[in-house]
Amino acid sequence: MIKAIPFFHRSPIKQSPGNNDCGTESKTAPKPSTSSESESDTVSIESSAEEAPPKDDMKTRNHREAPALGSCPSEINGKGTSEPAKNKLKGIRGKLVGIFHVPDGRPEKTPKNKDCKQEESKPITVDKIRELIDDKRLFEAGQHLLMLEKEPYDETSEERKGVDQSEIKELYDFLKHEALGIIKTSIRIALTNPELLQNTVRAIAEQVKEDERDALEKVPGKVLSSRPRKWKEDWKKTIQECVADRMQVPSFDGVEGLSAAAHSFLHMGKTMKDDLITVVQHIKPHYSKDFHVCCIYAECYYQCFSSQLEAIAQFELGSRDNTLLLTWVQNIYPNEIKKHPVLEKELEEANLGSLLPSRQIKHLEETYLINESESLKRCLARCLEMEVTRWTQGREPEKLDGHFHSELPIDAIQAVYGGQKRAKDITPDLGKQISPLLLAEFLTFLQSYKKELERFIKENRQHRYFEANVIANINNCLSFRTHTEDSTTPGLEDVKQQIFTVLSDIQSAGFDVLLQGLFQELQPLFKKFTQKTWLSCTDIMNEILASTSHHLSTFQTLKESFRQAIMEKIHLHLVREHISRLVKKKVSLKSAEQQNNLSKVIQNNASILHTFCTENGSKAKWLAPVLPSLAEIIKLQDTNAIMVEVGGLASKYPDISKKHLAAILYFKGNLSSSDSKSILSVLDIRLSVVLPPTPLFSTIKPS
Repeated sequence: MIKAIPFFHRSPIKQSPGNNDCGTESKTAPKPSTSSESESDTVSIESSAEEAPPKDDMKTRNHREAPALGSCPSEINGKGTSEPAKNKLKGIRGKLVGIFHVPDGRPEKTPKNKDCKQEESKPITVDKIRELIDDKRLFEAGQHLLMLEKEPYDETSEERKGVDQSEIKELYDFLKHEALGIIKTSIRIALTNPELLQNTVRAIAEQVKEDERDALEKVPGKVLSSRPRKWKEDWKKTIQECVADRMQVPSFDGVEGLSAAAHSFLHMGKTMKDDLITVVQHIKPHYSKDFHVCCIYAECYYQCFSSQLEAIAQFELGSRDNTLLLTWVQNIYPNEIKKHPVLEKELEEANLGSLLPSRQIKHLEETYLINESESLKRCLARCLEMEVTRWTQGREPEKLDGHFHSELPIDAIQAVYGGQKRAKDITPDLGKQISPLLLAEFLTFLQSYKKELERFIKENRQHRYFEANVIANINNCLSFRTHTEDSTTPGLEDVKQQIFTVLSDIQSAGFDVLLQGLFQELQPLFKKFTQKTWLSCTDIMNEILASTSHHLSTFQTLKESFRQAIMEKIHLHLVREHISRLVKKKVSLKSAEQQNNLSKVIQNNASILHTFCTENGSKAKWLAPVLPSLAEIIKLQDTNAIMVEVGGLASKYPDISKKHLAAILYFKGNLSSSDSKSILSVLDIRLSVVLPPTPLFSTIKPS
């Protein structure tokens, strides 16, 4: 007995018209198709003396039975009868007969005097195909259905010889229903059950190819075919339904702190990204290129996401929702989905567009810019309110690196920077659009800050930490100035300059407050420079410098740049006050010796003053020549030499007037009226000059 011989199912072999015989095998056997390699069947053939069933008995076989499992439709003729015995048998039966064939043509011997009973392969029935579909063996079921479909067709009765057409249609409907049901779960089962997905895709691919083959083979006048069965169209519709289901937003209870709209497009965006990655990595490998499966999925997700966002954008969104929606449309979708390393190549082929039309994007951007500007305004107002409250709380400001420190610049700059960064993160262009709006709000904030500080200075001079708070606010200006310098984009120079002006005003107002006590203390000391004391004023200069030095300790909590700036302001004040005493016209010296002695005193004072100021941080080198030059004019006796010196003085300090110069010449009691006029006329000639950083003579009123 020969039992359980496995064999591979072969793809149907196309026969020439009218040839119902599977024929004599060709010398080269056809290779098994890929689709048949996964299935094997067994046939038990027992030795028997019985002959094959007679022709009449074959006719009594159930008409519903399909071709045998593993055979092609043409391996059984249209009437269900066997070929004459003289023909060589095909398939497994032919091979078995060949094993026992006697080469010399003599009759075959049956082992042990028993007839060899050759049992034909068991045919597949409709119920068996249905069972295969139920077992989700869809590819195998589809193959057998194709074999049934290719059975000879009786054009008179419009029925297959083995199975009627309605049953075939019913089986195809059942097969398609099961296959598309599995396709609808592709995203879910791609990782957990790839074998099922692969089997289903193969079944669909085979039916799609059959539709295409039938379309190419149609002949005019041929009886209407049941093809095409539109498997590919229905497959695409199923993917659309699958995507729609997965993009359906789940119920939302608000526990995440998001609005319903935000929850909606967050869910859809994340689903689109994650699912497309699954498609590329775990679903695409099961399909052939002609299905363009990634493009189909991508287009479905895109259409679903885009239509939902467009509907959401129609409503008046809150500030956070507007920002989040714009971020998805302009940043996350193009950068994190379309340019994702796994998706980029596939989505380029899909050629997806923007999630929203340009008109809606423009509206969202306009709304965003307004919202951000209003948000910054409110934030800066809160920061300033908190700062003003701290000024009057009776606590000394904190120190940072030995300098009085305030949190206001940190909070305000972070607010401005945050608004700029959020816009730039959405798109660089949006970052450019928002820059002038944020800078304008920042300017408005600084103007309000200046007013609040002026009010504090006016109303709180007796506050215990008055000077400390003023110093802290002066220190704030450095941070504000640096931020403005670094963040201002080209084209905004006007606003930038307005900001610098406000900061300079705040700084100057603070300096004036801090220096007011010192300058009041110095005023009576400078008044001691009189006719009697000019030639013996060393003690007076020492007093002036001692008082100044005493106040400098207060300024140690200023940041270095401001310590330098306030020292330059003190330097300017000392020089200016010295000059103001020289132009009072109180002393007229008749002799050259007296004039020379006064010149020495002025030179000595200038040297002491300049050394003191520079050692304490002043960088105002431009003030160094003025007192020595005035001393030189008083000393010189030659008119031409005096005129040269006056020309040099006027080039460095162009705000000197004839009244100022005449007051200096008043010391020269031996100078004629005509010589004085000649010297004064030098100021009529204004050549190119280098303007000093700060006015000097114009702030001094001569007698």
